[in-house]
Amino acid sequence: MIRNVVFMGTPDFAVGTLQALIDSPDYEVRAVFTQPDKARGRGKAMQMPPVKETALAAGIPVFQPEKIRERQWLEELKRLQPDVIVVVAFGQIIPKEILELPPGGCINVHASLLPSYRGAAPIQWAVINGDRESGVTTMWMDAGLDTGDMILKEVVPLAPDETGGSLFDKLSAVGAKLLLRTLEAIGDGTAQYEPQPQESPTPYAAMLTKKDGRIDWAKSAAQIERLIRGLNPWPSAYTTYRGKTLKLWAAEVQADAGAAAGAAAPGTAAEVTKTSLKIQTGDGLLSILEVQPEGKKRMPVDAFLRGYQVLPGERFGEEMSGAPIP
Repeated sequence: MIRNVVFMGTPDFAVGTLQALIDSPDYEVRAVFTQPDKARGRGKAMQMPPVKETALAAGIPVFQPEKIRERQWLEELKRLQPDVIVVVAFGQIIPKEILELPPGGCINVHASLLPSYRGAAPIQWAVINGDRESGVTTMWMDAGLDTGDMILKEVVPLAPDETGGSLFDKLSAVGAKLLLRTLEAIGDGTAQYEPQPQESPTPYAAMLTKKDGRIDWAKSAAQIERLIRGLNPWPSAYTTYRGKTLKLWAAEVQADAGAAAGAAAPGTAAEVTKTSLKIQTGDGLLSILEVQPEGKKRMPVDAFLRGYQVLPGERFGEEMSGAPIP
């Protein structure tokens, strides 16, 4: 029987699963482990992880280890006597001694259809790569990186306009329900554990950085449009214009976006009207719909064009003049 739970998680994605455990009458969340508070924003004010806020609101003890592998945390977990440890985007590698501690194992909620997209950023990469579906997998954790035996999966189709943010919300909700089904199956002895193949069919979904958002205009319009959606809302896709950073939040691939003979160089403003801006890429034109100039708010492209009067032939993506990465 599964009753006592310790939860390990940090970001918004993990909050839905933690709340589902809190709301369920079948489980008692004895403690939450999360990453330490961090200084954020221009004022560098200390900010709690979203999981910590949820736990404190429910009166659950919170631990914030710098390194979960330190001996004191193993001893604390032994004291808590969890039947199972639930792990959702915790952000640290869990040592073997902890993985083997609870009788129900350490159960991970992973935002991909394993073995695809092992790694820290499966949601964004699914959008960037143009996948038609994603999903959630629950997994019995082992010492590898997202390589443990799979338990349950649920497929989630991607909408044509899917963003990293919208898929994040969908998978978070699916993951919370899937975790409860998984714990029920483990508790009643009906859970089936499917070993993963050694190799993943997709590259490792590495953690994204702000540098990953810089647009390479030599890529196709379709690739760039997917990058813009995949990195919305974080870390965001961006280019440069007149020496400053310009974030791109929405765009459309032109229906006739084949590479034309004699086309302008990638990054060139190929077509400009009062209400539209089309930029040449390595393959086709990309119509820009929503942007954010450096130091300003997001705006539709017609508002941007009124303020900046882009000229046909101007280049986007030139080297920045000492401007910081956004």
